[in-house]
Amino acid sequence: MKRLFKLISLVCVILLLFNYSAFAKAEPANDLNIQAKSAVLMEASTGKILYEQNSHEKLPPASVTKVMTMLLIMEAIDNGKISFDDMVTSSEYAASMGGSQIYLEPGEQMSVHDMLKAIAVASGNDASVAMAEHIYGSEEAFVKAMNDKAKELGMNDTNFVNCNGLDADNHYTSAYDIALMSRELLKYPKIHDYLTIWIDSLRDGKFGLANTNKLIRFYPGANGIKTGSTGKALYCLSASAKRDGMQLIAVIMAAPNTKERFNAATKLLDYGFANYSIVSGAKKGELVGELDVLKGITNKVNLVTASDFNALIKKGQQGNIDKKVNIADNLHAPVEKGQKVGEIVFSVGGEEVGKVDVITSEAVEKVSVDKIFIKLVKHWLNARK
Repeated sequence: MKRLFKLISLVCVILLLFNYSAFAKAEPANDLNIQAKSAVLMEASTGKILYEQNSHEKLPPASVTKVMTMLLIMEAIDNGKISFDDMVTSSEYAASMGGSQIYLEPGEQMSVHDMLKAIAVASGNDASVAMAEHIYGSEEAFVKAMNDKAKELGMNDTNFVNCNGLDADNHYTSAYDIALMSRELLKYPKIHDYLTIWIDSLRDGKFGLANTNKLIRFYPGANGIKTGSTGKALYCLSASAKRDGMQLIAVIMAAPNTKERFNAATKLLDYGFANYSIVSGAKKGELVGELDVLKGITNKVNLVTASDFNALIKKGQQGNIDKKVNIADNLHAPVEKGQKVGEIVFSVGGEEVGKVDVITSEAVEKVSVDKIFIKLVKHWLNARK
């Protein structure tokens, strides 16, 4: 009887261990049941993918194309090529666009501010073409710039044919690539003034606007980005939300209906916020220490971090971030300001999660007889005061 009891106990233990192992290795996101052809969840500050489903499949993106259109607009504003107050004149071609539009008349003028509002909120195809012509002279030139930017961002699954996403042969991208350009767009703080509008108007209140992205109103922390739908593309969405310092981007492509694209994006965002968090490892300019300088006008130089560093970790691991500072033993003058002298390596559970450069905070000139004399005179004068 005792042997039977021991045998049963042993079997139970083995089963428990087996089940625990299966649970430990299971990826909760696999149970999300995303009803779409393709999907991606990305954390914006690190670019890390938290979930993907056919993420590199080339598909028509419909009006999610306008993420790149808005990115080029913001880039043009940022480099001073255009301003929010510039007046944009609609061409006959721009006014001829079908689908979602603000019904521009040929020759009608609107500010860049209003055109951007029309694109971000109402998905105006006509406004997109008008802006493309205003910045680059023609839609064709603008589309070339779109594809050049796509290559720059590593969007290897993408080819744009137009700037508004109307169905066209050879116009495609992927969920992964949409996440990449969405991440880049969100780097412009001013764009959030447009992406988060729920209800607004144009033409002195005569033309109403309602955001096609329903998450803006109904999902806590939602701050973008763009919907899209055509008969060919079905229902697409690039959705973003920020909570507790963590910015997530959820991309859905070819969902069967509009309700399901929002449901799918909500599932992805909920999963990300429930399971991950961002922890600051370093702030740009943070003092790390000091380093000896040989043959310099001063014998030490302060060391600081070259950039911010945020670590994406699973919740519950916040206290497990280790950092190792690797720097040179000393420096030989002359030393340049911002000169790299080492790095800080961050790890969680023994696995490296990132690093940040350590640089000098100021320059140090090489010592010379003249400089020593001047330094001694200054010291003597200060001592007499």
